[in-house]
Amino acid sequence: MGNDDARATIGLTGLATMGRNLARNIARNGHTIAVHNRTTSKMTALIDEFGDEGDFVGCESLEDLVAAVERPRAIVIMVKAGEATDAVVDELVPLLDEGDIVVDAGNAHYRDTLRRQEALEEKGLHFVGMGVSGGEEGALNGPSIMVGGSDHAYEVLQPVVESIAADVDGTPCCAHIGHDGAGHFVKMVHNGIEYADMQLIAESYDLLRSVAGMTPAEVADVFEEWNGGDLESFLIEMTADVLRHTDAETGEPFVDVVRDAAEQKGTGRWTVQDALDLGVPITGIAEATFARSLSGHTEQRAAAREMFSTTPEEVDVDRDSFVDQVRAALYASKVVAYAQGFDQIAAGAEERGWDIDLGEVATIWRGGCIIRAQFLDRIREAYADEPDLTTLLTTPYFAEAVTDGVDAWREVIVAAVRGGVPTPAFSSSLAYFDGLRRDRLPAALIQALRDDFGAHTYERVDREGTFHTRWAEEGRPEEQVSD
Repeated sequence: MGNDDARATIGLTGLATMGRNLARNIARNGHTIAVHNRTTSKMTALIDEFGDEGDFVGCESLEDLVAAVERPRAIVIMVKAGEATDAVVDELVPLLDEGDIVVDAGNAHYRDTLRRQEALEEKGLHFVGMGVSGGEEGALNGPSIMVGGSDHAYEVLQPVVESIAADVDGTPCCAHIGHDGAGHFVKMVHNGIEYADMQLIAESYDLLRSVAGMTPAEVADVFEEWNGGDLESFLIEMTADVLRHTDAETGEPFVDVVRDAAEQKGTGRWTVQDALDLGVPITGIAEATFARSLSGHTEQRAAAREMFSTTPEEVDVDRDSFVDQVRAALYASKVVAYAQGFDQIAAGAEERGWDIDLGEVATIWRGGCIIRAQFLDRIREAYADEPDLTTLLTTPYFAEAVTDGVDAWREVIVAAVRGGVPTPAFSSSLAYFDGLRRDRLPAALIQALRDDFGAHTYERVDREGTFHTRWAEEGRPEEQVSD
């Protein structure tokens, strides 16, 4: 297909808020971008309103979009994940030439990316799954970008994506994560960690209100103070802002007029499902995902309120001391959630043959993305010191943080249990920590039971091999099944 009139460096189709802002970001950074939307008015509105920000080429059809981009073409798709993305890919592919690149920058499941990559590879095309984190503001002003695809594809995309990404200390928050679905996989786990982070923050807020008796404005002051220390992060900063906000119509704290049923787009659920397949315990992320589900079961919650008392037991705490304890519990639980997330990335990389640099992942999450935090510098340093790290929890900095905070962590959970305040993420994170460090777990009993009812065998602590006890026979003789 001819390309004589092409002058755009890159093309983009799908001009809803994220696509529109990403297109503006690309144009602002000196790249000529061809833009298209199925509803042409969105394309013309973008150029009419923001055409002075850079060099846009408006395209009324996908054919026009393809013709406008220099070869090898790179076309970014920013539409709803799933069937909508498949429809655009199917329409776009026949218009492209060998060596061209299709980039899915939406919130796709990485397994869909693997499928699409395989299908396009057969046609001589490159498919890139590009995770983009940071929401609408990040898309416009600098997101964190996780690119999964071929080396050739990244070489073509690199000048654009590195220029539009967030920047921390002169380093772009953008990286070639690995081949095929690696970028969307890491973005999925990022979103899972985000679920855990938000749930832990919400539990902290609930404890400070329900146990310490603080107002939303007072809790906002606490979060603002925390944001000046080792908990400094985008989400902690946002929490202070939200809790300080007053509803204009009622004059009530804004958080009290918001319906307490949290929604989700599915990325947390995907993360948990994938962790189950990999056999990686991501208990903090799982409990955060289930907590959102529970909040949405409003009929069950209403029935439970009618049946059971909703009056919590009063818990006598020293407010200042309790605030410090909650901070320590939040930090320790956060360490667990991130450790579990990085465990999942490592396991996924090993399972699928991706060469993922975990330190680089921490580096590009320091800016642009929703979970950006000072904390990530510590993770980056940990993997720089020990690339084959078994778990973040055993690095000196994080081990000290958890050890110093574990007594407060336990006190907070005791207060929560006594006061009837649900803390699934705090509690499961502590249970995970206790499970890791325990000398012996009750899994020994589970294995014995499995052998009794299903002859599933077991191993012994005193000699090598796999064994089965003939439970139904007198004397219960043991046989060695394998060496």
